[in-house]
Amino acid sequence: MAQNRKKPQEHLSPRLQRWFQGAASTCYMMVLFAQPAAAASGDTIWSRFSTIMADVYGELVGISTIVAVTAASVALLVRMISRNERAVSEATSWLKRIIVTWIVLNTLGFAVAYLQPLIQGGQYTP
Repeated sequence: MAQNRKKPQEHLSPRLQRWFQGAASTCYMMVLFAQPAAAASGDTIWSRFSTIMADVYGELVGISTIVAVTAASVALLVRMISRNERAVSEATSWLKRIIVTWIVLNTLGFAVAYLQPLIQGGQYTP
């Protein structure tokens, strides 16, 4: 007795993929262009660059946290609800990737904050 089941769609449609890519690009551009253009008087280019990069990194970590939580929740839902073993294993692998990527992004900030005082002013002082 064969059952007539519809196969779940494996991939997103090209139109939906373009829409997601456009939305992601728009979010990244908003973060990059949200910084003020003029530097305050008395700032050097390197201090201003450091301030801008800290702001951009802060925004990037905030956005990546929101995206990681959303994607992880979808992966967990697929993992709990799906009856297909392949979908469960893919959701598990995506969950691992999301967690590792989020940890790496947050660890970069801690590393930079720790290493910056060591090389302050272009001179390494042990």
